[in-house]
Amino acid sequence: MVLGNRGRNVLDVAATAVELRGVVREYGAKQARVRALDGVSLRFPAGSWTAVMGPSGSGKSTLLHCAAGLERVDAGQVFLAGREITAGTDAELTALRRRHIGFVFQTFNLVGSLTAEQNVALPLRLARMRVSKSDVRAALGSVGLADRVRHRPHELSGGQQQRVALARAMVTRPAVLFADEPTGALDSASARLVLDLLGELVATRGQTVAMVTHDPLAAARAGTVLFLSDGRVVDTADRPTPLAVADRLARLEG
Repeated sequence: MVLGNRGRNVLDVAATAVELRGVVREYGAKQARVRALDGVSLRFPAGSWTAVMGPSGSGKSTLLHCAAGLERVDAGQVFLAGREITAGTDAELTALRRRHIGFVFQTFNLVGSLTAEQNVALPLRLARMRVSKSDVRAALGSVGLADRVRHRPHELSGGQQQRVALARAMVTRPAVLFADEPTGALDSASARLVLDLLGELVATRGQTVAMVTHDPLAAARAGTVLFLSDGRVVDTADRPTPLAVADRLARLEG
């Protein structure tokens, strides 16, 4: 199930990939302290695609970063595949992220001096895992870039760079793929292709995807959309239309 801030059941599931229990995240000091997440409790079901939406400043990216162990929480607990990660040391969290979590960001974050093939292999090398050229090339082939393995980022379009980033995120076979505005810097055709690839990962590999987006068209591709406001989960929708997503978002922003 996915639980909102008040504990209401919004989705029943058989298995959970990521769970947050009463998570609080604050920034600043004393009177200037801001609560970005306000006691959030939710679950991302294994094999699901969940989109997270909300007005600017609602806590979307903070939620993703806390769920992925990129940021420490001030209160509450975070579990990955049943294992609590909130109490881990920095070294333990780094090892966990490298082996079990994939990331795709709006800015691609590719290393400019490396080829596509080398960029995809980088997480394996950092995690001290065996680097198989066939696995790396298979990952690039799965995103339609088998003929671009030796190209560097500046030789690729924005959409191609994002597909390299997606291949890099998937090469370690992560338990969860976190995507923060993965289509935000892309034209509509490239965005559709990236979303198609995410959908294929969920449908054919049972991949768990948690995606922050501001785009109703992108959010509507997910199985479930969670809406945040002032650091709280205020609504959820299963397979909504883009129009329904846009309408709900407009009401939150209003």
